[in-house]
Amino acid sequence: MNLTNQVVPTREQFIQFMKEYPADEPVVMVNVLKFKGKVEGTDEAGKLAYARYSKNVVPLLKGVGGRVLWAGKVNMTVIGDPDDQPDMVLIVEYPSSAKFAEMSTSEAYRAIAHDRELSLEYGGLLASATTNF
Repeated sequence: MNLTNQVVPTREQFIQFMKEYPADEPVVMVNVLKFKGKVEGTDEAGKLAYARYSKNVVPLLKGVGGRVLWAGKVNMTVIGDPDDQPDMVLIVEYPSSAKFAEMSTSEAYRAIAHDRELSLEYGGLLASATTNF
């Protein structure tokens, strides 16, 4: 897994998501996160900058009816490249892709998004739907 330089979706990725993901179905976003050791140009740890982003994004998330389902630190890679493992996995549910887009394109979100961008070496985001096995 290449956990570098992928933090912000391209315009094409975002447009594809909005076109192809069912607009009226819940979406569970699985965040695969790898923090920078230090935020560029500062002595602040990437993990601390992400914690600030998290604190500021929670009210926006709740404002569109979203919620954090689970967050956890990655302790060990059992299958995969142990030298390039993520630091954290965060699972967030939104009532719909439209609500995700509403939040992530809002002025309030744009005002805090820089902390996410500065803090992460990798910030993969997987749009998922709940399924039964």
